[in-house]
Amino acid sequence: MTLIKTRAAVVLLGAAMLAAGCGKTVTIGDAGDQPAPPPAASVTTPAEDDELKLVNSTAEKDGKTGNGGTVIGIEVQEQPPVWVQLSAVTSPPLNKPHLININQAALYRFDDDSADPSKTTCFDDCAQKWPPVTIQETGNVYLAGVDPEMIGAIRRDDGTVQLTVGGWPVYRFAQDKNPGDLKGQGVGGTWFAVAPDGQRVK
Repeated sequence: MTLIKTRAAVVLLGAAMLAAGCGKTVTIGDAGDQPAPPPAASVTTPAEDDELKLVNSTAEKDGKTGNGGTVIGIEVQEQPPVWVQLSAVTSPPLNKPHLININQAALYRFDDDSADPSKTTCFDDCAQKWPPVTIQETGNVYLAGVDPEMIGAIRRDDGTVQLTVGGWPVYRFAQDKNPGDLKGQGVGGTWFAVAPDGQRVK
């Protein structure tokens, strides 16, 4: 079990990382009116240009260092990260599991979006305040305490690839500057920390 030390004493969930998840891919859907493809496709190595590889382990265990290019706080994500890590944790004041990225920033979902089909409604000023969790095409998505079956992806209007969890597009909050921050929780009654299955954490 890996302990993530933050002000909130965030603790990673999941007793073990299953090697069986390695090699699965997810096809990048479309943010338009078409439903997203099934979250986990058949095993394909390497990933095609319109696929992401799901790795049921941490980036560190796969020999990766750093953060893959994921930025923090208000810093603008100029280029999508080459890899992304999603980890399920618990931290006060929330008493249920929610997701964080490799920088230990909380991830959120937006009630105005939809999960079936997967579709984002957050663009322009909204996307500056709530940057989408993006990744380069053919990138690796590392999962710690997250079921690969819950992970999907859509293509945004600007062509970037945004990850979805349980069909819901996921974001971080630009005002969350420090590990463990949850300043976006409940904003406008529509933004909530996202659970490992895509549900709201309240």
